[in-house]
Amino acid sequence: MLDIWLGILQGLGITLEVTAYGLVFAVPFALVFGVVQFLTTGMTRFLVTAVIEFWRSSAVVVLLFFFYYVLPVMGITLSALTVSALVLGLNTGGYASQAVRAGLQSLPAGQREAGMALGLSRPAILFLIELPQALVAMSPTFVNNLIQLVKATSLVSLVTLTDMTFRAKEIAQTDYDPVAIYSALLLAFFVVCYPIALAGRWLEARVNPERGTPRGI
Repeated sequence: MLDIWLGILQGLGITLEVTAYGLVFAVPFALVFGVVQFLTTGMTRFLVTAVIEFWRSSAVVVLLFFFYYVLPVMGITLSALTVSALVLGLNTGGYASQAVRAGLQSLPAGQREAGMALGLSRPAILFLIELPQALVAMSPTFVNNLIQLVKATSLVSLVTLTDMTFRAKEIAQTDYDPVAIYSALLLAFFVVCYPIALAGRWLEARVNPERGTPRGI
């Protein structure tokens, strides 16, 4: 059993690395595209929505295969780590961008009118009044997106990255004990994701104390 855990832990670094680099793509994508979709109309909004829906609606596995195996045929070669972070990050960013847009749209018009009454410009109202409130309201959704990103790293073994899932499959091919190996892998993902959920609940209680501390912490 110790060998199984040591093997899975060897892949933990790649799992965390893909998650961290995925956030580098996901966070700017979500903020920029969510805000632009909220502010614009007409053709600009149509194009922004099309980009978001492409990343949100495409199958992650197919995107991984396309970027890793098809782009080199076109003369563009990216490392497996870059492809994984790019695909998982932008897929997560597509979902998070809709949370940003919905959060901004949910704010009462009085917030904007109060800013205008104070003589603030439209960008100042957005960044000083609207966006901070929307991000606080959407914090539970962002935590869910982060957990989904971590779990989605189980797919990067398809493009040869030796993450926890890849290591578990390697061990299963030699130990022939799938019950112990995949039970350990299941527990490993839980150990990584559950603290993120707890941290998210703690953060939600800190930034939005009127909601109180959710049960289950």
